Amino acid sequence: MRDTVTPTHCPYCALQCGMNLTPAPDGRAVEVSERTDFPVNRGALCGKGRTAPAVLSSSVRLTSPLVRSEGGALVPASWEEALARVAEGLGRTRAEYGADSVGVFGGGGLTNEKAYSLGKFARVVLGTSQIDYNGRFCMSSAAAAGGKAFGLDRGLPFPLEDIPRTGCVILVGSNPAETMPPSLRYFTELRENGGTLIVVDPRRTKTAEQADLHLAPRPGTDLALALGLLHLIVAEGRTDEAYIRERTSGWEETRAAAMAHWPEYVERITGVPVPELRETVRMFCEPEAAMVLTARGPEQQSKGTDTVGAWINLCLATGRAGRPLSGYGCLTGQGNGQGGREHGQKADQLPGYRKLTDPAARAHVAEVWGVDPDSLPGPGRSAYELLDALGTDIRSLLLMGSNPVVSAPRAAHVEERIRSLDFLAVCDVVLSETAALADVVLPVTQWAEETGTTTNLEGRVLLRRRAIAPPEGVRSDLEVMHELAARLGGERNLEKGFPTDPEEVFEELRRASAGGPADYSGITYRRLAEENGVFWPCPADEGPEDGAHPGTPRLFHDRFATEDGRARFAPVSHRAVAEEPDDEYPVLLTTGRVVAQYQSGAQTRRVDELNAAAPGPFVELHPRLAERLGAAEGEPVAVVSRRGRAVAPARITTAIRPDTVFMPFHWAGEGRANTLTNPALDPVSRMPEFKACAVRLEAVEAGRPAPSSP
Repeated sequence: MRDTVTPTHCPYCALQCGMNLTPAPDGRAVEVSERTDFPVNRGALCGKGRTAPAVLSSSVRLTSPLVRSEGGALVPASWEEALARVAEGLGRTRAEYGADSVGVFGGGGLTNEKAYSLGKFARVVLGTSQIDYNGRFCMSSAAAAGGKAFGLDRGLPFPLEDIPRTGCVILVGSNPAETMPPSLRYFTELRENGGTLIVVDPRRTKTAEQADLHLAPRPGTDLALALGLLHLIVAEGRTDEAYIRERTSGWEETRAAAMAHWPEYVERITGVPVPELRETVRMFCEPEAAMVLTARGPEQQSKGTDTVGAWINLCLATGRAGRPLSGYGCLTGQGNGQGGREHGQKADQLPGYRKLTDPAARAHVAEVWGVDPDSLPGPGRSAYELLDALGTDIRSLLLMGSNPVVSAPRAAHVEERIRSLDFLAVCDVVLSETAALADVVLPVTQWAEETGTTTNLEGRVLLRRRAIAPPEGVRSDLEVMHELAARLGGERNLEKGFPTDPEEVFEELRRASAGGPADYSGITYRRLAEENGVFWPCPADEGPEDGAHPGTPRLFHDRFATEDGRARFAPVSHRAVAEEPDDEYPVLLTTGRVVAQYQSGAQTRRVDELNAAAPGPFVELHPRLAERLGAAEGEPVAVVSRRGRAVAPARITTAIRPDTVFMPFHWAGEGRANTLTNPALDPVSRMPEFKACAVRLEAVEAGRPAPSSP
């Protein structure tokens, strides 16, 4: 067994780094080693990937179902009792209040097979429209903007290997040095090859320190910044008029909107000096090829779709989209954030990235599922709206692979709504803060204990392989849905089935996605194993497998995915964040991640090595703001918004703007950053405004408020 090496992928971020797993000789489950054949990370792993096996330990993870006792405690139970309670709880609510009184909440870390089955389970077994997932908090604004502009949303329309070969990259609101460290080499190689890197971030992050130019705009002003850059591109005659004429539409209106955002006006809004705006335009426009990459910074705003659209406009105006080594891309966050929204756990979508409102899409998927198209419910609530409706319109909830008590905006309110449910069932690997509130907790398998596919930030579909058996008492999410389908829907729902074998599920997913925007029909487990992943779209209509479609690493070179093949400009104008600072709340809060923790921290906070590197939350603030507050390094500071109060030690640094504070969002308790954040939603993507809200600071010892202005 010691010689058995299983090539697989990391369970964390959207890089889905390749790694090898080997049975460990000292009693631990597996050891991680380099896997140099996978092109994305080429053997490199961050601390989270190296320590991922720690969460496989029975000492930190769930190994038995838990049910709420009469005394109120969670106690171990048999699978039969736990499943019976879940079926009874969900079924009773459905019978008494109707199908839409039952909600389903998924996660961007679920494999494609699980996400597909969860969407099918919600719509076929429960008959509910109320399903969404935490990926709504990840890159939904970029998805909406990309769909509008190009007719198709795939995080990156080109592989990561193109980045070092372009001439300039503008990286907006992303800190890959800490969020996905193995990817930093692409930007390092870019500069080694003579290209330039521009980083847009209100903080001087570790990534910004590597940049040729760092722009530090006020949080929530990325839209104005992009408009100001487009103004200068037009004013300086740097547009590609032939490209605009031949490959785009909507330019005249977009140009008029941009010309209303002259440089000095944009400087007043953003705080970015005009000379830096001009230098950005020069660096971006002079090379033959260039890219704009966005992440959560511009996306997690109440105007995130417009903001991303404005950055896409820069690529279209300069003829950079759909050309070699050029274009717009989004750096997806969650491990399967791309695939997770393509196959049906999003409120408005069916497998293959089909629209739930499209009659043809409904008919195609219904045929695969063996149901009447008219039986499929319509679109439901988006993630935050679903959580906000808990305990009122939605009385019971099935939750898989998410921890909204920590990760949702206005988290104290979300926790209150979860506590008000008639019934809550949670499937998870660990007893997260949300699982601790459940009536039933079902322990499920994780990455190294199961086989399944994920889709990384490039649109590369990958095969994660099972390396070890799960502990006794643990079952897969697929087994859970199979058992619940039998209890809730009877044999009718098992004709087409809720298979427990992931490859069987994937074969059904292939058929369901066939002909859709995200077409996986030409992808098989065998191809994934032999080819180190396959890029979608990959249709199966080009002959037998030995002459199969090769996949599509690079999109849009011939035409865009719109009806007329043209990309669409976004005619947008600047508007303020939903909650501007005022005398009572004079400072802006922005949130993000640190290198040693991941998302809500439910898993990484159980790893000693990671906790030693990042033991808890903090408040990052500028020395000027700290002086006015009377705060000292390491001393507790209270951050107060209209939604609540969080307390964490001060971290004083000149790397942040004086009018801004930063908190990482990985922790629960009194340092929970999302207690403070604003659930104001983008009107298109329904993305909450995590990245900017008004707060005040208070010195904890004396309880005195900070001055009225930073």
